[in-house]
Amino acid sequence: MRLIHIFCMLGLMLYVNVFPLFAKAPTTAKILFTSARDGNREVYIMNPDGSEQVRLTDHPANDLNAVWSPTGDQILFISDRGGVRDLYLMDSDGTNIQRLFKRKGKITKKGPTWSPDGKQVAYSLMDWGGPNSGIHIATLEEQEKEYIVKGWYPAWSPNGTEIAYSIDHPSWSRLTFINVHTRAQEQPIPKKTIPWQFDPSWSSGGDRLVFSGNKHPIPAILDRDLHNAWKDKQTIYIVNRDGSGLKQLVDEAGQEAWAPALSPNGEEILYSQAVNGWNQIFKLDISSGVRTQLTHIGGIFPANSGGDWFDPDYALPVSPQPQLITTTWGDEKKR
Repeated sequence: MRLIHIFCMLGLMLYVNVFPLFAKAPTTAKILFTSARDGNREVYIMNPDGSEQVRLTDHPANDLNAVWSPTGDQILFISDRGGVRDLYLMDSDGTNIQRLFKRKGKITKKGPTWSPDGKQVAYSLMDWGGPNSGIHIATLEEQEKEYIVKGWYPAWSPNGTEIAYSIDHPSWSRLTFINVHTRAQEQPIPKKTIPWQFDPSWSSGGDRLVFSGNKHPIPAILDRDLHNAWKDKQTIYIVNRDGSGLKQLVDEAGQEAWAPALSPNGEEILYSQAVNGWNQIFKLDISSGVRTQLTHIGGIFPANSGGDWFDPDYALPVSPQPQLITTTWGDEKKR
């Protein structure tokens, strides 16, 4: 009995090291974002109306790209506090920060996304042309990592079967879907319709996505004036999973719009755009078109950016078993 007790305690300690048992998810809807208002990039949290903006990280390094775990009790983010941008975990209140992988990374990582069961993450590895550059999947408990495809901006689908990402080329960027099991790929939006398609975000039901896009060809940066003129036309689109129903949500007037994120109820989006020289975060009601500026404080570039929603009304109380799921939680919440 004593040996069984020891083994159980060791197992519990190992589990806590990766998934703390006592971390609590927010009880109301919250948004994670990045802000450099205090001199360097840090992870912040706020209410959906922009109130109660609170800093979660406090480190001389840059902390950014924060995303909620499926159950909201943990936050995955990128930090260069170890000398290179790597993946880190913390509890929802900003405590218990730890590197995700035991082995220290030597190559920049960015754009993390959780699998819906919370057991895996996907991210981009920036090997600057090396053979490992692209999207990787990591199984957390086993610390196993697998290269899956050349691309950036991964976003795991709510049903867990595929990852939306972007394939880059010097003169275009395509929104692509890859099946995580078969590796079959699909590109539903024609390149001639929108040459630049990237940074996707799923609806909780998995039926729609928003993404950053630019329907104008962007010339080489050597022609700086022309490059900047077209780059500022970058905006936000929404589209059905099958490529139908493509709609532009943000007007092209003003500077480029980027980093879109759909709300869990699918009614609003977050996106970033510069105002008076400082990047700020906006919320847009998809139906009415009403736009609300959520951040107003300046700082070094990029000031305020990104955004990831969590709403306890759209979160499962426990991690789901993908092989048993026949629908998605987002669909059930709409009924």
